[in-house]
Amino acid sequence: MQATRIIAIRHGETAWNVDTRIQGQLDIPLNETGRWQASRMAQALADNPIHAIYASDLLRARETALALAQATDLPVLDAPGLREREFGIFEGKTFAEIAARWPEESLRWRKRDPGFAPEGGESLLQFRQRVTHTAQALAERHVGELIALVSHGGVMDVLYRAATRQDLQAPRTWALGNAAINRLLWTPQGFTLVGWSDTNHLLDDESLDEATA
Repeated sequence: MQATRIIAIRHGETAWNVDTRIQGQLDIPLNETGRWQASRMAQALADNPIHAIYASDLLRARETALALAQATDLPVLDAPGLREREFGIFEGKTFAEIAARWPEESLRWRKRDPGFAPEGGESLLQFRQRVTHTAQALAERHVGELIALVSHGGVMDVLYRAATRQDLQAPRTWALGNAAINRLLWTPQGFTLVGWSDTNHLLDDESLDEATA
């Protein structure tokens, strides 16, 4: 069977995660906790036979990927298609600020309206297409190998839904924790779930699980 094994990792914590502030495609660095999480993730995966590390080119993902690169002696390969969803006018705002300033738009966002896009941003349909196309293209390069994809909470959500065949509007019942280790399999038939949200390496961590930041 033609298969690619995938380890999908959300970036470590940032100060904006703590503030529930939408980062989108703004370039926010990891905070101290996030750097610790990245280091622990890298230690946990150091002995895995990873063939390539691909990462969103946003700073918080790249910093997380660099920790894994140091542990595995591999380069980080930029994959802009793994960027977080573009949130347009929502970027830089807290959840509460969005609800107060754009109540109708906030409601459509909260209800996961697939066609809704904040002004200057992406809809869930556009975002899903970008992420799944990128992940599939990268997996196709590495049939029979193990690769790491270091990205964002929204991207992790898209990959989980793709692997479990869940609709974009299905209520989320799965975690999207910072620096959690998620395992998928790709074949020409699509993605399947192997394991999700392994946080054993973060047992001392008190990070937030902000899915959309």
